Amino acid sequence: MFRFQQPWYALLLLPLVAAAVWALVRRPPSLTVSSAAPFRGVGLRAGPWHRSRWPVLVGALGLALCLAALMRPQHGVERSVQRAEGIDIMLVLDVSPSMRAYDVPECVADTDGAAAAIRAGTLKTRVETAKDELRKFVEKRPNDRIGLIIFSKLPYTVCPPTLDHDFLVNSISSFEAGMLGEATNIAGPLASATARLKDSPAKRRVAVLFTDGGNNVQDKITPEQAADLARTFAVAVYTVGIGSNRAVLPMDFFGRQVLHPLGTSDFDPKLLEEIASKTGARYFAAADASGFAAAMKEIDQLEKVKVEAPRFTDYRERFPPLLWAGLLLICLAFLLERTVLQTVP
Repeated sequence: MFRFQQPWYALLLLPLVAAAVWALVRRPPSLTVSSAAPFRGVGLRAGPWHRSRWPVLVGALGLALCLAALMRPQHGVERSVQRAEGIDIMLVLDVSPSMRAYDVPECVADTDGAAAAIRAGTLKTRVETAKDELRKFVEKRPNDRIGLIIFSKLPYTVCPPTLDHDFLVNSISSFEAGMLGEATNIAGPLASATARLKDSPAKRRVAVLFTDGGNNVQDKITPEQAADLARTFAVAVYTVGIGSNRAVLPMDFFGRQVLHPLGTSDFDPKLLEEIASKTGARYFAAADASGFAAAMKEIDQLEKVKVEAPRFTDYRERFPPLLWAGLLLICLAFLLERTVLQTVP
């Protein structure tokens, strides 16, 4: 975007043009002599474009450039500044051994088709699907502090809430299903997430709990009490139940891997619904990879932050080259008139 900050200086171009025209067409000074013989070979002045008038043209051009500089030409670059008030989020992921299972979508007819999809890499375990979707979720929310807790019998904080999302994404790749034991403890990790968020200065605090199993650990508090604790500290807990009745688990028999059907899912939808309802959030069922992606997309939409993007134009001054060029031309006109183009009346 280009503009003149002080365009009214252009009005001075009118008297400048008038003065230049007058200087070019006016009759030059003359001297009456009895004979022109002594001046033969000197040459007489011609019309307004004669070389003797070049200093007038050069000087007028220099003054015009100086006037253009006074008009302050500016070039602007439009910019936008994002201002967003972020949310503090704790992702709480079950890594019990059952997260090694594969949830077979309806489009795959049998275990042979599932085995082929696994070999082709198109069908992933629950934990690998969760990793992929968590990475996408983190990348979509650059203004939020996000942390990660993994759990089975006991919770483990992989990363506290942070804006260093590169570190968080790398941390998501560092764990595997089964690394923390075989049980599923819902209350412990939920209480740990609340403890991480309760002193947060953010106006919105959110935890997202992912599990494929029911609570089977007797902890110091129950999952319901952990939900009450989250509600006390204004932590909204979204819950995601992972798994379907078409799940298979790879097992080795005599050195040969086979897919063992798991039957129905083990997670407790009633408990997950109660936790979400108590904290003012929602429960989602993720039967397979597409269901997991849909749940994450909806959570992302529900927890949008207000982003302001005011636009402004950053103007850069462009008058200095015009001013220097104008001054140089004025000096050149003065030198030409006093040296090589000096004339005798």
